[in-house]
Amino acid sequence: MQELKDRIMRDGHCLEGGILKVDNFINHQMDPTLMKACAIEFVRLFANEKFNKIVTIEASGIAPAILVGSLLNLPVVFAKKKVPSTMDNYLMTEVFSFTKRRSYEIVVDKRFLGPNDRVLFIDDFLANGNAAKGVLDLVNQSGSSLAGMGFIIEKAFQQGGEELRRQGIHVESLAIVESLDNCEIKLR
Repeated sequence: MQELKDRIMRDGHCLEGGILKVDNFINHQMDPTLMKACAIEFVRLFANEKFNKIVTIEASGIAPAILVGSLLNLPVVFAKKKVPSTMDNYLMTEVFSFTKRRSYEIVVDKRFLGPNDRVLFIDDFLANGNAAKGVLDLVNQSGSSLAGMGFIIEKAFQQGGEELRRQGIHVESLAIVESLDNCEIKLR
């Protein structure tokens, strides 16, 4: 997706430790036109897959997921990072955040993810694949099945995408970062 790649090169910033900051257009302040273009591309890339729900994790995955859901007229379920006091029947797993450098539990109400569901997971970043593995665990716990996983940006140097693809998962990334060595952004 050339529009996304151009934007990363123009407005993205590299930080020490392999961190790509895109918070000025993807995951803090958002560019709705770019987000819609990403959603349209996800719809195109997963057009041959059958699914009835979009799943993501709060918070950065919600915007692209809701736009994909809107385009396909499908519900969007987001895993919450805290168990609400009103939720008493849920699925839970633990996820380690690369950027926050801590683990947290994610939960989904069992009413919204079950054996009759086939899901598409949408998120902003794929690095080591921890969020994706957490969602895969929730999918397995629920008895639902996975149609595929879509990411706005994949960091190829962190192996998450390679590991998911080796498992036979249909993974699509709209922009792939080959390297952030010396804080220089190199895209595939």
